[in-house]
Parts: sequence; C-alpha cells; structure tokens
Amino acid sequence: MKEISSDERLDRETQNLSVKETPGAAELEKISCEDSTEALAKARNVNRPETDRLVDYIELFSSLKKRTATFEDAMTRNPDLSYREGTQHLVNAKDTCIQQTADVRVEFETYMRELVDVPTVQEIKGGNTVTIARLDFNTLRQAIETLEPDDKETLLNRVAAAEKRVVPSTPAADEPATPASGGGRKRGR
Repeated sequence: MKEISSDERLDRETQNLSVKETPGAAELEKISCEDSTEALAKARNVNRPETDRLVDYIELFSSLKKRTATFEDAMTRNPDLSYREGTQHLVNAKDTCIQQTADVRVEFETYMRELVDVPTVQEIKGGNTVTIARLDFNTLRQAIETLEPDDKETLLNRVAAAEKRVVPSTPAADEPATPASGGGRKRGR
C-alpha cells in the first residue's frame, strides 16, 4: 500500500472546494447590502402593477439572502475573517446584510400575506360583476416558495382556491366571440 503525502491528502480533501465557494477578504470586500435602497423603493411603489412589485421583492430578498449566506459561509470556513485585526469592516458588512435581509423579509412577507388575503377583486364587465385576479397567481406562489413561511402549504392552498374563483376573461372588444374561439382565454395561466 502506497503512503500518500500530506500535500496529496490536502489536494484530495479540498478538490471539491472552488475559490468561488469560499471567498476571501478581497472577494468579500466587493459584496455589500447597502445598495438595496433603490430596489426596495421600486418594490414599494404602489403605482406599479402588483405582480411587478412582487417580482422585485422576490429578486431583492433572494439577492440579499445570497449575499448574507456568502458572508456567513466564508466567515464560518475562515474564522480569521471575523477576528483578525483590520477585518471589522467585513464583520460590519455581514451584519448589515443580515439586518437588511431581515428587514426586507418582514416587509416582503407582509405584502405577500396581504395579497394572499385578498388575491381577487370584483370588476364590472358587460353589466355583470365578475371576480378577476389581482395579480399573477404563479408569481404569488413563487413569493410563497421564496419566503418559505411555516404555513407555506396553507398559503399555497388559499392561492389555489382563489384561482378557482376567478372568472375566465372574455374576448377583447376587437375579437368577436365565435364557437371556434371557445368563448375566451384563461387569465393567468
């Protein structure tokens, strides 16, 4: 049996860890969570469609979560990054990411739950009151999946139930209803 050298053993044990997986101080210095103000303002803008706002929250939260995980993973694998002199700015940046992620999560989850509570609206069409979707249900499901709340299944079931109450949209005014058209298109599918 052949003895393997320390270098060979180290190479074998670390071959699955790429530099990208364990960023050092130089890579961490490029990561910041302080730039989320503009994206958060965009997500908060009540004059934009609700589906678009929800997509912005999903993207912002996912991005912050990823940046926070990068800091935490790097500092777990290399504790010197947390305790060595001159790295306090990295610890502060990590703490900012943790705080921003938590703050955005609270706001994002509050908005998502508001949409789950009232996922449809009543609209008058052709003299009749019909129930229509307030936003794209698939985006709402994606938001629930992204947040992964404890009551995820309950929320997904409520979205499915709301989707069943939505009246399929009728053909547009310039598209006359014909037997071949089937009477309209399904909304949000």
